[in-house]
Amino acid sequence: MKTTTISLLFFMLLSPVILFGQTKLTGTVTEQSTSSPLPGVNVIIKNTTKGTATDFDGKFQIEVKKGDVIQFSYVGYIPMEVTYSGQATLNVQLREDAAQLSEIVVIGYGSTTKKDATGSVEAITSKDFTRGNIVTPENLLSGRVSGVSVTTSGAPGAGSEIRIRGGSSINASNDPLIIIDGLPIDNNGLSGSNGVLSSINPNDIDSFSVLKDASATAIYGSRASNGVIIIVTKKGKSTFSATYDAQYTFGEITNNIEVFSGDDYRQLVASQPIPGTTLNVNALGTASTNWQNEIFRNTVSTNHNISMQGALFKVLPARFSFGVTDQQGALLTSKFERRNLSLALNPSFFDDHLKVNLNANLAYEDNRFADSGQIGTALQYDPTQPVYDATSPFGGFYQHRSGSNLLSGATNPVANLLQTNNKGDLNRTYGNLNFDYKFHFLPDLRAVLNIGYDESQSKIINSATYATNDDVKGNSSFGNQTRTNKLLDGYLTYNKEFNTLRTEFTAGYSYQKFTNSGDDTGNRLDALSFPSSYEDPDVVLIGFFGRANFTLLDKYLLTLTYRRDGTSRFSKDNQWGDFPAAALAWNLSDEDFLKNSTTISNLKLRAGYGITGQQAVSEKDVFLNRYRAGDANSQYQFGNVAIQSLIASEINPDLKWEETATIELGLDYGLFNNKLSGSLNFFQKNSKDLLFTASVADGTNFSNSIIQNIGELRINGLEFSVNANVVQKEDWNVDFNFNATFLDREITKLALGQDVRTGGISGGTGNNIQILREGQAPNSFSVYKQLYDTSGNPIEGAYVDLNGDNIINDNDRYIKENPGADVILGFQSNINYKNLDLSFNLRANLGNYVYNNVNSSRAQYELLQDVAVPANIPTSVLNTGFVRTADVIISDIYVEDASFLKMDNITLGYTFNNITKNLKSIRVWGGVQNVFTITNYSGLDPEVFNGIDNLIYPRPRNILAGANFKF
Repeated sequence: MKTTTISLLFFMLLSPVILFGQTKLTGTVTEQSTSSPLPGVNVIIKNTTKGTATDFDGKFQIEVKKGDVIQFSYVGYIPMEVTYSGQATLNVQLREDAAQLSEIVVIGYGSTTKKDATGSVEAITSKDFTRGNIVTPENLLSGRVSGVSVTTSGAPGAGSEIRIRGGSSINASNDPLIIIDGLPIDNNGLSGSNGVLSSINPNDIDSFSVLKDASATAIYGSRASNGVIIIVTKKGKSTFSATYDAQYTFGEITNNIEVFSGDDYRQLVASQPIPGTTLNVNALGTASTNWQNEIFRNTVSTNHNISMQGALFKVLPARFSFGVTDQQGALLTSKFERRNLSLALNPSFFDDHLKVNLNANLAYEDNRFADSGQIGTALQYDPTQPVYDATSPFGGFYQHRSGSNLLSGATNPVANLLQTNNKGDLNRTYGNLNFDYKFHFLPDLRAVLNIGYDESQSKIINSATYATNDDVKGNSSFGNQTRTNKLLDGYLTYNKEFNTLRTEFTAGYSYQKFTNSGDDTGNRLDALSFPSSYEDPDVVLIGFFGRANFTLLDKYLLTLTYRRDGTSRFSKDNQWGDFPAAALAWNLSDEDFLKNSTTISNLKLRAGYGITGQQAVSEKDVFLNRYRAGDANSQYQFGNVAIQSLIASEINPDLKWEETATIELGLDYGLFNNKLSGSLNFFQKNSKDLLFTASVADGTNFSNSIIQNIGELRINGLEFSVNANVVQKEDWNVDFNFNATFLDREITKLALGQDVRTGGISGGTGNNIQILREGQAPNSFSVYKQLYDTSGNPIEGAYVDLNGDNIINDNDRYIKENPGADVILGFQSNINYKNLDLSFNLRANLGNYVYNNVNSSRAQYELLQDVAVPANIPTSVLNTGFVRTADVIISDIYVEDASFLKMDNITLGYTFNNITKNLKSIRVWGGVQNVFTITNYSGLDPEVFNGIDNLIYPRPRNILAGANFKF
């Protein structure tokens, strides 16, 4: 009986397992992007109250039966459902939810949510960055944000031209204000460096916030006319993790300017007399050298980054990173090296009432600059001669000579590159210390103190040997420069909720000081070369700012902003400027008539108006009287003593702020549970008192041109963006981003209504191809209208007499297009299938025109002779038959439609998970950068700076391979 009772009890205990197949399931939940464990994840059996949560190591244990649907959810991550099919363990990875992450947007002196933002702000997090061979941080944004264009040359470590909504000026800076962890940085570059962002490691960046309209940017007042880019670097976390990234890049130049080969050149000059030349055909060589191939090379570059984050002493969240970049340039001898160290400490004290953020960064940049002017020499140099000549007295390189005398004309471009060593070094220390204190007696009130520091020290060492008539001589020079940037910001923020009204008030003070000094030895091998030193006047910016946010019923929003800025660049009468802004927003989707809509999940209308400023003139253009030392030819003799002169610099005591007023109407939308989301913005920017260097009457100043406030500029624009989660499944995800920007620029006023010619070009002396004119876009092309014969061939030097006075002169030049794109497009997509990932991005410009200065200054038969030596020219001369450069250089035939479609990057990767206990994952990947360009432009590349193509440093096509290890 006892045995029977025990058996019955055992059967009753076991019956749930027998009847329902109940099993204990264990597993681990990790973050997909980092493979780090996620503590606190909710693990629930669907349609039941049965559940658990993951522990500190991301582990969980739960009883399940076959067929149960297990739900995993965690704030900021996309929920996942997995059907239990009998597996002993279940390890899942959660993906970050882009929609939720973008809810928090960093703005000036604070943050907001996407829902509460009243201005035009776009936030891009690290997972959305443009991928590829990213050496400088601004290229992470390329093609990613509506209204933002990034143009970078092919030089190693090259800086970029960043434009937000086309800029706001015609002669002053059009660069946006860039802020790194609350520290506004100086946009002025240093000698010895490629640019202000070249020393920053992209691997350390966590997110960008792009502030575009005045209501978003006005809190930065005097520097916000061209938009603001806020960079937030990666911070420490309590959970330990480490990563190692390795990337290898193999580059090649895939396209050259087509010039005559050695054989074609000999045939060309032998077959017909060339007008304007006295070529000695017998002097031609027997070689066939492609000089472009000789000065360019295939490149190998590497990029290594190590980062570790975790809690020091178990209480201090920290992050440390070390990066090494070694980038070869396609042009012989050019090279860029960078080493970065960064440390982030993010402790909190007093029950999180005091938060401290320390960001410290060291950057060491080493450059070897190659003379890009040798690209032009390579087009020009005699293709019938070899690179080397064993009998040459000029370092073994071939040179055109008569005996030991060097002939006048171009010299060997390979020799010029290899015998020149121009180096630049930069040491940069930057970072900030931020204290954020929430008062114990009044938790609604916060006090923030931000101290920033940025110091860059650069030096240049230039040495060269060069051919002379019977010798090889040299020169050597040395210079250094130091720039410092010191910041002190302090502000109070008060948040208070009154029933249905939420309020936030911010008020503060900002002080920033910039210094710049250096010296230059001149040519140390030249006894007549004098060393010089300089120290620019300190530039001090002081600002008082305030902002008030009101949110009623979570539907009606009002933001008021005001900043009063002072600058030492202007005289006492003009030092201060006032920059107000206001914006309204209405969350329509929270209204009763849309609240339950299954189609419209988010709909917000915005309207804003504000005034921002511009005071970015060079240090020499400040109102202060300045003097510079004269050279050896500017001395006075008193007896036996030579007194060095002091020469006064030009001044303008009436200089004042350039101001831009912006009005914007916007709409933010989300459809189908935000599977489709984006924005539509219309804006108009009106800039007045434009800072412009213009002529003054002789004798009225210490120069015949000074910077002045003249003119007005209007920019109208329309932006559209859409983000789509096309597929969202457990192991299959597809998303894309598309953005479009339409821009129309017009100069509405210039001083006295007079045209200003600009856009200097090669070929002849003093030629300008662009013009500033009322009613036209800035830098429009001003050219003669070409005449053609009955066969459709251009007639050299023959143009339309547009004004009918029977004289062809500048009065017959007309406006033919402008270099600004009418439409800027960007497209990016990410595709994930299980552990496989594919991403690519495309960019397009429509309606942008380029003046082909390569053809206009080089493709003429008279240039087959360069002083006393033969010279090459582009084969495009066969299309025109032009002989003399001076007759054709202003022809509209050289203004070409340069619209393009580019695929910048495509990458394919695979992730191996849970390799060992400590090695969480390995992602191996490959890709191609600068994949293809579709364009009708006849030149090397349709994407040029300022609309004038005068031999840019070519952009190589790069093959990429890399691996990412996560521990």
